[in-house]
Amino acid sequence: MLNYVHLTPKRIVEELDKYIIGQDQAKRCVAIALRNRWRRQQISGDIKGEIIPNNIILIGPTGVGKTEIARRISRLTGAPFVKVEASKFTEVGYVGRDVESMVRELMNYAVSQIREMMIEEVRPEAEKNATEMILDILLPRSKKMKQNRVSDNAEYDRYLRSREKMRKKLLSGSLDDKEIEIEPELDTTPNLEILPGPGLELLDLDFTEMLTNIFQGKGASRTIKTTVHTAWKRYIETEINRLISKDKLIETAKNSVEENGIIFIDEIDKIANIDKQGGLDVSRSGVQRDLLPIVEGSKVPTKYGMIDTSHILFIAAGAFHSAKPSDLIPELQGRFPIRVELNSLTKEDFERILIEPENSLTKQYQEMFRSEGVELTFMLSAIREIARFAALANEKMEDIGARRLHTVMNTLLDDFLFEMPSETLKSVKITKKMVTEYLNPVIESEDLSRFIL
Repeated sequence: MLNYVHLTPKRIVEELDKYIIGQDQAKRCVAIALRNRWRRQQISGDIKGEIIPNNIILIGPTGVGKTEIARRISRLTGAPFVKVEASKFTEVGYVGRDVESMVRELMNYAVSQIREMMIEEVRPEAEKNATEMILDILLPRSKKMKQNRVSDNAEYDRYLRSREKMRKKLLSGSLDDKEIEIEPELDTTPNLEILPGPGLELLDLDFTEMLTNIFQGKGASRTIKTTVHTAWKRYIETEINRLISKDKLIETAKNSVEENGIIFIDEIDKIANIDKQGGLDVSRSGVQRDLLPIVEGSKVPTKYGMIDTSHILFIAAGAFHSAKPSDLIPELQGRFPIRVELNSLTKEDFERILIEPENSLTKQYQEMFRSEGVELTFMLSAIREIARFAALANEKMEDIGARRLHTVMNTLLDDFLFEMPSETLKSVKITKKMVTEYLNPVIESEDLSRFIL
C-alpha cells in the first residue's frame, strides 16, 4: 500500500515544504524517521525486530507547524494516523481516558482506510453484478431457462436481445424511477451508530455489528417496493460486502498499523512531572507510567485482535512553557530519543505562509470568492501588511503562531464574505491602505478581548 521506495528524506522534505514554511530541522528529523521505517522493512532476519522507531518530541509554541508536519507525512505515505491530546488522559480521577484507546483508535482508522481502498478495487465487479441482478428482476428468465431446459434457441435469442436492450436503458438511467420489488434481505439494517458511554470504551465493542445480527432476518416474508436506482445502489452495497473479505481486511489493517502507524501525542508537556507545593502530580505521573509500555512496545487488545505497538512511530509535541522534556520520567524520555525545537514565526514567515504553500490562506479565500463569481486579488504590499498585523497581534496577546492569520484574514474580509453574492460585486482588490483601515482600529484597541483577534 505504501510506496516508500521513492520517498527519500530529501523528497519527503520537498513535499513538506509545499505546505509548511520553515522548521527545516523538524522536517529533516521526521523525514529520516519515516525513511528508516522503509529501511527496516528491507532487512531480513531476527535483527529486523530489534530496530525500533526513532520517536520524536517536537518542542515549540502553538501554531508553528508541529501537528501539520505529522499530519502531512501520514497523507504523504497513506499511513494510519491519529492525533490524541495527552491532557485528556488526566481529566477524570487518577487516570481518566484509557491510554490504550489511542491504539484502538488507530486500528479503527486503519480498518476504515483499508476498507475504502478495497471498495474501490471491487466496485466495478459489484456494479456489474448489481446490474445483472436488476435485469433479472426487470426481465425474469422463464421456468425453462432457469432449469436449463431451453429447447427453442430462437426463444433464448429473443430473450438475450431483450435483455441487452433493457441493459442499455438501465445504464442510461432511463429506468431509474421505475418501481420494482426486491427481496427483504436487501432492506439493509438501519444505520445505527451508538457511541460507548463512560467505561464501555474499554470494552471496545462493535455495537453496530451486534445490532445488525439482532435485526437480521426480520420481515423475511415480504417484498419491498422501491425504485430501480435505489435497488441498484443497495445491490452494489450488498455485493461490495460480499466481495470484501473481512479476514483479509482486518489482517491488512493490522499489518498497516503495526508497520506504518503514526500516533501524534499533543500536549505531552501537560503530563510532565511538575512540583506542586513540594509534591508530584500523581495523575500526570500515572499517565506517563501507563503510556510507557505502549511506546516501548506491547500488545494492546482491540476488537480486531492484539496489536503490537513495537514499531508504531510516536511523535509527541508540546510547548513546554512551564515544564521541560527532562521533567518526563526517564524511561519515557529514553523512548523519545530525538528532540527538535521549532522556532516561533516571524513577520517574514507570515508573508511566506500567505503566499508560498499550495494551501495558503490567500489561495483558499480566492477560491471561496470565486465560488460566488468574485475575483479576489492581493497586492504584495497588502500581504506584507497583513503579516505585520498578525505578528503584532501575537506580540500584544498570546502567541498562537500561524493560527493568527486565520483570524486576521477573516476580520479583513468579513464584510465581503457577508455581502456575497452581490450583483454589483465582481472583483475585490486588497491593498495596503485597505488592510490598515480595517485592522488598525482592532490592533490599536486596548480592549482586544472584544475582538476575535
